[in-house]
Amino acid sequence: MTDGQDSRPTLRHLVGGFRRMAPLSLFVIVFGLAFGVAALQQGLSAAETLLMSGLVFAGAAQFATLELWGDTIPLLPLLAITLAINARHLLMGAAFYPHLRHLPTGRRYASLVLLSDANWAMAMTGGSSAARLGILVGGGLALWSTWMIGTGLGVVFGSGISEPERFGLDAIMGCFLLAMLVGDKHDPSVLLPWGAAALAALAAMAWLPPHTHVLAGAVAGGVVGLLLPQRQEGA
Repeated sequence: MTDGQDSRPTLRHLVGGFRRMAPLSLFVIVFGLAFGVAALQQGLSAAETLLMSGLVFAGAAQFATLELWGDTIPLLPLLAITLAINARHLLMGAAFYPHLRHLPTGRRYASLVLLSDANWAMAMTGGSSAARLGILVGGGLALWSTWMIGTGLGVVFGSGISEPERFGLDAIMGCFLLAMLVGDKHDPSVLLPWGAAALAALAAMAWLPPHTHVLAGAVAGGVVGLLLPQRQEGA
């Protein structure tokens, strides 16, 4: 339990969070560059690409959105896919709530605008609520800044890259997600939900209406994950 005074970050906490996240955030430039190039290839203008990165700030969801972009945009599938990809933020926000509960409502929700996997994970490692909030907000600013720098580089150089796959830019997000899947996990059973999601997505691409493969994969993977027996600690 924390008191209200301990929950209010100062400028020192925000600067500390920015500095702590800055080295890791440099890698985000590559993802931003890949998105900028992919967005231009998909037909977005430079202004639209920068606005999407600046206002949305959700890499995986933005890449998924590009698959639906065209002369007509299917709004309901777009909303559903975005919700499916970012549903984890509901759990992340709930887990962080004890460190936000003493803030005024406006500041509480404003603190979550730049919430992402990296700054949330680092903020949950420990310390006072003020220090954690400093990492969440200050670290979020570091990530957002490098994401925008990367997107800007992609916009600047993207028009000169006619075949992004030659540089592997089309595979960056897939490699990142694969690294998250493998990581330091030594339990082979973790591959079952991911395998089910992949098979369901491939089947949906072949037999279901367009743009439903992301939802089909998410539902299949989630169901298999729920049905897996829980491992006992120390097993």
